[in-house]
Amino acid sequence: MTSFGFRPEDYAHEVVHYWPDCRQAVDLFITVGTQWRTGFNGPTGLDYTAIYPLLDRLRLSAEEWDALLTDIRVMEEEALEAMHEKDE
Repeated sequence: MTSFGFRPEDYAHEVVHYWPDCRQAVDLFITVGTQWRTGFNGPTGLDYTAIYPLLDRLRLSAEEWDALLTDIRVMEEEALEAMHEKDE
């Protein structure tokens, strides 16, 4: 990085901390981070046809599956708000 004239300050990033019990949801959200559906006004939501098979591979109970999907939806909603907030 320094050999090209860049410094760590050149890369603004925000450190996000989360509770350890949220790790599975955060990891899955990061995994599907390229699976956004978009329309004329930008991102509209995640492509759930990409999420469901990943959830199925985790071999969760029905309750765990539903809870993890709910966690993903919460993060999706917050991400959409943040993305569209920049447009305003």
